[in-house]
Amino acid sequence: GWRGAKLDNFPEKGWSVDNGILKVQKSGGGESTNGGDIVTTRPYKNFMLKVDFKITEGANSGIKYFVDTNLNKGAGSAIGCEFQILDDKKHPDAKLGVAGNRTLGSLYDLIAAPDNKPFRPGFFNTAMVVVKGNHVEHWLNGVKIIEYERNNQMWDALVNYSKYKDWPNFGNAEEGLLLLQDHGDEVWFQNIKIKELE
Repeated sequence: GWRGAKLDNFPEKGWSVDNGILKVQKSGGGESTNGGDIVTTRPYKNFMLKVDFKITEGANSGIKYFVDTNLNKGAGSAIGCEFQILDDKKHPDAKLGVAGNRTLGSLYDLIAAPDNKPFRPGFFNTAMVVVKGNHVEHWLNGVKIIEYERNNQMWDALVNYSKYKDWPNFGNAEEGLLLLQDHGDEVWFQNIKIKELE
């Protein structure tokens, strides 16, 4: 099941479910200001997470994993590794960060996805995150777009150069919650599947 990242239950506003499609309502583009993020009710360790998503023009959202909701009790989104969901052509965040590491499919603010990724604006696209121990992969529409290893010196160096540098042991937890982000833009999620791996 799912609950609000800063709540015990599912948010009463900001999200709606219709015909199996989960929708984030538009609320002005702020981070977690309306319904807020939603997280799984239990943590996952080794897993494959598949989510179909559709975004409106200029939208921003994300899928996070290894989330610990106790880390950030203040304003903004819960802290975790993020599969960035973004309209690269219309949202300013695509040009921020370093060398495209805030574009669609990237590990947000850490590792950039390639420019030539298979994305269809205005349609449902399939995001997949695969975690096996310290090995992580991001997939988009059946194509692997990035892979990385965590819990090593190179990972720690990447984190130290990112917006996450002040969060202790960022991205190195053995397990964590999964999260769908409310960034104030209209986004749809469907066919959310979580498969635990050995």
